Amino acid sequence: MEAILAVTIPFFALVLCGYLAAWRGVLPEMAIPGLNIFVLFFALPCMLFRFGSSMPFAQLIDPTLIGIYALSALMMVFVTVAATWRRHDDGHGVDLKNAAFGALVAAFPNSGFMGVPLLAALFGDRAAGPVIGTVLIDLIFTSTLCLAIAQSHLAVGGTAPAHPIAGALRSMRGAMTNPLPWAIALGAVFAATGLQLPGPVAQIIKMLADAATPVALFTIGAVLWRAGQHAHTRTPVINYLPVALIKLLIHPLLVWSLGMLARKAGLPVPPFGLAMLVLAAALPSASNVSLLAERYGADNGRIARIIMASTTLAFVSFSLLAWAFR
Repeated sequence: MEAILAVTIPFFALVLCGYLAAWRGVLPEMAIPGLNIFVLFFALPCMLFRFGSSMPFAQLIDPTLIGIYALSALMMVFVTVAATWRRHDDGHGVDLKNAAFGALVAAFPNSGFMGVPLLAALFGDRAAGPVIGTVLIDLIFTSTLCLAIAQSHLAVGGTAPAHPIAGALRSMRGAMTNPLPWAIALGAVFAATGLQLPGPVAQIIKMLADAATPVALFTIGAVLWRAGQHAHTRTPVINYLPVALIKLLIHPLLVWSLGMLARKAGLPVPPFGLAMLVLAAALPSASNVSLLAERYGADNGRIARIIMASTTLAFVSFSLLAWAFR
């Protein structure tokens, strides 16, 4: 356990540093979007490219693992929506739009900003392959599905015609403009073809990739603080804590169960790859979903509290699960 905590404590401590820096005003709020842009468009793509280009394609994109994780994401979305969507005449319920965004944070772990570097630090670089696959599923499939459900909110209680298909297409376009899938794909091309970058370019990529982990973790904390500042409502504990627990407990259990069923069905499920999927599912919710909720007019206060609760509790739950797999 001491070896696990030697890795997880610094990771979660950097998240806390980012939160405290924003809270105390050391990091101005106007600087937070700049940090986010640096991580999303520069540092993290370089890190994912380096991991992707350094491992065999079959290790990076395993169809069986991808299928297990995609099915678990689908089930997580519908289970969370079914568990949280209810009439809100009394002001305390959760409408379909907010149930969909709650499902997104329940099914979308912080694999990019936190998961890839954390699991690579715990289990070696080969852990990055399965986790990178989860990033693709969440960016392209899970987000698109949840936004389509959120757009259908108008059809069951809104005041204007619903366009869930248009919402799904909009989400798909957003995923295609996200640099992370393209960085993964480019890394896979280099891995498959044996191409090498010129020395100076490779050094630039390395420098940016090395900056990804500390800046990303610091940014998570700052984004969490900002989300709390822009919350417009007070959210009852019953509306956010159960979703955080679903994220941290039910999601990894579901991934593990589906993996065991697939193995019994005779599918080639690598034990190490499945373990990494389970640990990825046990990560806290993706912090940037709060920005997405704000953009779509959802209850970003509730989403921010789910993310904050899952991030706080994950220090214990994730550390215990990583120790068990170790």
